[in-house]
Formats: sequence, C-alpha cells, structure tokens
Amino acid sequence: MSKMDSSRQSRRSFLAAGAGVAASVLAKPAAAGAGNPANQPPNVPEWTKSLGEGVAVRPYGKPSKFEKDVIRRDVEWLTASRESSVSFTPLHELEGIITPNGLCFERHHGGIAEIDPADHRLMIHGLVDRPLILTLDELKRYPRVNRIHFMECAANSGMEWRGAQLNGCQFTHGMIHCVQYTGVSLRTLLEEAGVKTNGKWLLVEGADAAAMDRSLPIEKALDDCIIAYKMNGEALYPEQGYPMRLVVPGWQGNLWVKWLRRIKVGDQPWHTREETSKYTDLMPNGKARRFTWAMDAKSVITCPSPQAPIRHGKGFTIVSGLAWSGAGKVKRVDVSLDGGRNWWPARLDGPVLDKALTRFYYEFDWNGEPLLLQSRVQDETGYVQPSKAELRKIRGVNSIYHNNGIQTWHVQANGEVENVEVA
Repeated sequence: MSKMDSSRQSRRSFLAAGAGVAASVLAKPAAAGAGNPANQPPNVPEWTKSLGEGVAVRPYGKPSKFEKDVIRRDVEWLTASRESSVSFTPLHELEGIITPNGLCFERHHGGIAEIDPADHRLMIHGLVDRPLILTLDELKRYPRVNRIHFMECAANSGMEWRGAQLNGCQFTHGMIHCVQYTGVSLRTLLEEAGVKTNGKWLLVEGADAAAMDRSLPIEKALDDCIIAYKMNGEALYPEQGYPMRLVVPGWQGNLWVKWLRRIKVGDQPWHTREETSKYTDLMPNGKARRFTWAMDAKSVITCPSPQAPIRHGKGFTIVSGLAWSGAGKVKRVDVSLDGGRNWWPARLDGPVLDKALTRFYYEFDWNGEPLLLQSRVQDETGYVQPSKAELRKIRGVNSIYHNNGIQTWHVQANGEVENVEVA
C-alpha cells in the first residue's frame, strides 16, 4: 500500500473511530479535568442560560480570553534591552498564511516610535529633478497596490548556527510574518521625483530613535518595493512602522525600514552601520559577505513542534508547516519522518503566491514510535533548501544571518517534541 493510500485509509479509520468516540461521549460523563462537566452535554451550558454582551461593548474586537496564551514572546537574555530587541511570532498557534496584525514579530533598534501622522512627512531628495515632501494624506492620493508578502529578519534561526539552542518553533523561526500590504509603488514616487541618470542607490531612513538607515539599489526600488500605510486592511500598527514603512519583497527585514521619513537618491551605497558591522555574513576565512539581501528558500514544521506536542496519541496525525522563498513562489515541499532518510511529498494548501508564506500539510498514521520530523522546500527557480551540514560546509559557524538550514524536531513516544540536530 502506498503512503497516499495509507493516508486515505488512516483518514477513513479516524472518521469511523470518531463516530464511536462521539457515541461513547454521549453515553458517559467527560473524564475528570476535561473542563466543567456541568457545561457539557447533555447539560445546558451556563452561556446559553443568559444574555451576553451587546454590540459596541467591544468597539475593537479581540481574541477570546481562552486564547490568552497566543501571544508574541521574547527571550530576555538575548539582548541587553527591550528597546533594541525582538519578539517572536507564535507560528505554532497559527494556520493559513496570513499573520494577525497583533502577532507579527517585532524587531526594534530604538524602541517603538509613536508618531502623530499630522506631523509626519516623507521626503524624497538627492539626485532627483523634483524633490518631494509628502504627508500621509498626500501619499494616499497616489494609485494604490495590494500585495501579500512575507517579511523575515535576516537573523531568524540565527541562534541555531552552532547547534540546537531554543526549544520552540516560535523562537527558532518566529522572526517572520506574512500580511497583505496596501500602499504606493515606490516606482511611482521615484518617477514623480524624476531620478537623474546617475541615481543608482537609495538611502532609506526611519524616524525612530535609532534613525535606522540602509542602502537600497535602484533596480530593486523600481521593481516591486512599496511604501505601505496599511496591513491586513487597517493602518499599520505602531510597532510595524505607523504611519508608513518600506516593503522590500523577498529581501531581509532590516531593509523594510519602519516609520519611513526620508529617501535620498545617490550614486553609490552609503555603507551604514547596519550593512557593515551588522547584517553581513562572516565567512570561515574571516572575510564578511555584504549586501546579501535575498532570503533563500526555507521551511519549518510548525505542528508538531516543541510548543505543540502530539496530545492525541497514536493514529491519524496532521503535520502542518510553512514554506517561503525570497526568489519567488514555492514549488514543492517534502516531509521526512526519519531525519532525512526518506522523503514524502507534502500537500500545498491555500494560495501559493510570489514571495509569500505557503502552507503545507502531510497526513499519516502515527504508530507511536519516535520520529525525526523535517521539511524541505524547493522554489520555482529550482533551489532546494539545504541541510544545516551543507550550509555550514560553505558558511562555517561564525555567522548570525541567513540560516535557512533544514530543521529537525524529535517526536518522542509520549508525543513530546524537542529541537535536535541529526548528522
């Protein structure tokens, strides 16, 4: 029997067993500790016996109080202060490809800038014919675009360069999110300003306390960059750059300058701190690669994972994960149950978009034996996600950034999961 047939058979068995389970639940009270039996069938639950809150009591909707643990989290010892630090997206709690605005990871270099949009201006100057100073309202008068893209910090998985470190998908891979951005094509604004023929680079600068700035080549700026003022249909959140930020699809998150205030056109890169002493890749020979902007294809199994162990025991099991590539669309994802010895094709579900997260699933009948779960993505260029050993062979272990090596989760017989490496 093939793996696919086995999976179908497993689903049929699961559904048949489910009918039996449902019948048994109706026949006897729930097990101790499984909620409040008084609110479970055949009883009428307390929330059915009285009216709930009316409209407008919650003018801005929030998740249920029973989802209070689905939050961004930080690792306090990772940085010297929270003003220049990171919090992580709870990937293990999410499905689909869109990250809720309140769960998008944070990376700040000088804390969150709380900006009054009435006082904020976007300046475009330097090697241009017509310098521009735009208010937010003026920016919104330009033709709009809507794009769904992932944004990944270059340091995502950076702690894992020398071996398994952090025991949780949220912490190993949670410096990523994927939302729909609404804004104006940067190309439109540059054409309005009139870039001179010797204008080859942009300096993009934020209005935060760090005055974050980076050099951006004009080719990328004219290709697919956006000045965004909305995410998932609403205004950017302050921690995501309100009132406007730069979107640089497929490239490292440090370039996606938040609280964008200035774009200067020049004829060469500026070699700022964030592209020399930081966000460069130290190689084994002691030299550092610079301007490694693109985020290579990468994937991770989000469930099961250390924060989302298997609780149901043996039987039909769903592996859920995410894949992405800064070079374009995801073409396929394979899953291994035995640490990379054998690979099986996963099912891509939902939209498969350019430079966006892609959801994948793999279903199988778990017999209760230990597993070494891995996922491996191939993008539309033919690039295949490398193992960590393959990556270290070229890059060494002195780097922080651009770790897209294959992740391994060890599922134990009791369903608990830990972060490990395999030879």
